[in-house]
Amino acid sequence: MNKLERITDIALPVIGGSVVGLLTTQYAKEDFQKYKQPPFSPPKEAFGIVWPILYTTMGIARTITKSSRKDSSANAYLYHSQLGLNYLWSLLYFKFKLRGTALIESYVLFASVLLTTVAFYKTNKVAGLLLVPYVAWTAYATYLNAGFVALNQDKEEYAEDI
Repeated sequence: MNKLERITDIALPVIGGSVVGLLTTQYAKEDFQKYKQPPFSPPKEAFGIVWPILYTTMGIARTITKSSRKDSSANAYLYHSQLGLNYLWSLLYFKFKLRGTALIESYVLFASVLLTTVAFYKTNKVAGLLLVPYVAWTAYATYLNAGFVALNQDKEEYAEDI
C-alpha cells in the first residue's frame, strides 16, 4: 500500500462525513433549538469535535487492516457498509425527518459498527481498538435518537414516519 492510498483511506471518511455534515447542519441546528432533548444530551458543538476524530480513527483503522496479511474482503464490506449507514443516518434523521426510520437504521448501524470492530480486532488488535470509541459513540447516538423520538413524537412537525 503506497502513501497516497493510505492518505486516501484516512481522508475518505472525513471528507464524506464533512459533506453529509454540510448537507444536514442547518437541520440539526433547528432540531436542537426546537425539540426536547433527552437527558445527557451533549452541547451541539460536541458533534463537530467528536465526528472528525471518529472519522479519522476509522480511516486509520482501515489503513491498518489493509496493510495486514490477514485482511479480507469481509473487512472491506463491513467497513464500507457501516460507513454508508453512518452517512445515511444523518440524511434520514435531519434532512428527511424520517425519525423512526432513522432509529431503526441506528440499531443496524450500531450492529454494523460492532461487527466491523470485531473483524478489525481479529485482523489487527490496534485497528479494532481504534474503533472502540466509535462503538461507544454509536451506542450513545442511538440512545439520543430514541430519546428524541420518545420526547417529541407527539409534535406533528417532528417526524414524517412516526
